[in-house]
Amino acid sequence: MNKLKKLWSDLQSSFWFMPSLIVMGSIVFAAALIEADSSGSNQWLSRWPRLFGAGAEGARQMLSTLAGSMMSVMGITFSMTLLALALVSGQYTSRILRNFMSSRGTQVTLGTFAGIFVYCLIVLRTIRGGDTDFVPSLAVFVAFFMALGGVGVLIFFIHHIASSIQASSIIASIAHETIAVIDRQFPEKPDQVPDEDEGRNQVLEPQDERTWYAVSAAASGYIQSVDNDALFCLARDRKTIVRMERGIGAFVVQNTALASLALTFPPDQEMIAALNGAYSISRRRTIDQDPAFGIRQIVDIALKALSPGVNDTSTAVMCVDYLTAILTRLTVRQFPLRHRYEGEVLRLITIAPTFEGLLAEAFDQIRCSAEGNTAIMATMIGAIDTIASLTVSPCHRRALGEQVQWIAELADRTIESTHDRVRIERRLMQVREALEAGPAFCPGKGA
Repeated sequence: MNKLKKLWSDLQSSFWFMPSLIVMGSIVFAAALIEADSSGSNQWLSRWPRLFGAGAEGARQMLSTLAGSMMSVMGITFSMTLLALALVSGQYTSRILRNFMSSRGTQVTLGTFAGIFVYCLIVLRTIRGGDTDFVPSLAVFVAFFMALGGVGVLIFFIHHIASSIQASSIIASIAHETIAVIDRQFPEKPDQVPDEDEGRNQVLEPQDERTWYAVSAAASGYIQSVDNDALFCLARDRKTIVRMERGIGAFVVQNTALASLALTFPPDQEMIAALNGAYSISRRRTIDQDPAFGIRQIVDIALKALSPGVNDTSTAVMCVDYLTAILTRLTVRQFPLRHRYEGEVLRLITIAPTFEGLLAEAFDQIRCSAEGNTAIMATMIGAIDTIASLTVSPCHRRALGEQVQWIAELADRTIESTHDRVRIERRLMQVREALEAGPAFCPGKGA
């Protein structure tokens, strides 16, 4: 199942899959119209000769012109796309190129021009003059309107490219995709439910002489996804315990430990293959099961904006704002438990994301790059205040308090202006009081 999901994800993010489907659809559509023309079922077309009437030579010239124009426009479209990819990679981060390649607007645009080109070629080859005169009038007529539609698609594509390379669009797109992953992976948090496996006694089967045997990774790369249900079934069927050694998003080296099994004897090849089959490993990270990668992309954009060569504080502030939106969504979600049981018997020990870890992923590097930048510090303080107003978890509020303390140390060390330092200290004091007082809002119930 993991391999099918990975294949589908790769197809969706490729430049060729959607255009290929559109081209195949154009071939089928052209064949259907030609067959309708050749069967003689469209005698009614002769009633409107000004619309559908065209000689063999005129139809051939028009289709040749349309096909050549579509090929030229498709070349321009490819050039604009590659230029946008190069610009985005240099200006922001190469990690977001996959987002552009996954853009349905770009894929449909390329497919539309390629589809019209192929359609015109297929119809063109069926036109015959002389004694066996045959002109598929309906197909030629449709080609004309498809070309008009292609002009509209070109205008849309220019607008799409101009909008998609803006920093606000890029950051918002990543944030929305990350929030969608959070909503899909993490269920709504029920009231009075602990964040971790607190209060649950781990009941292990009698260990006898069992030891932990490491299972090596079959390939090097990033862990894109893990089928926890498959690992749990493996542990249940073999009456053992599976312990993950690398989590989603981590890089694993071939022949190093991927997971461990508690057994009285070394695992056989069937168990090793089944365990490796539950992991999807590739040369890049994806966001499908990895919300931390979405956060990582936004952080990379912020770091690039804060670099001395760019010095774009507004973009960095925007990144912190959208990171705040992601982290506030996490406050109302139940994080996966690290331990899974069969009844009261422990079967699976996972490496699951935590709020504290994702908070550090979002803010630590940005904070380190914000020395002397009061705008970023003030924005981060405001972000912590917003997150604190929506969480009741003591662990979450403790982690937020640590971030406040680290920002205070950074401000005291790097802000030279007395006025700015006093303003930051006043804001920090307000956030500390808010953390001690408790949440200002009850998530899902309003003020």
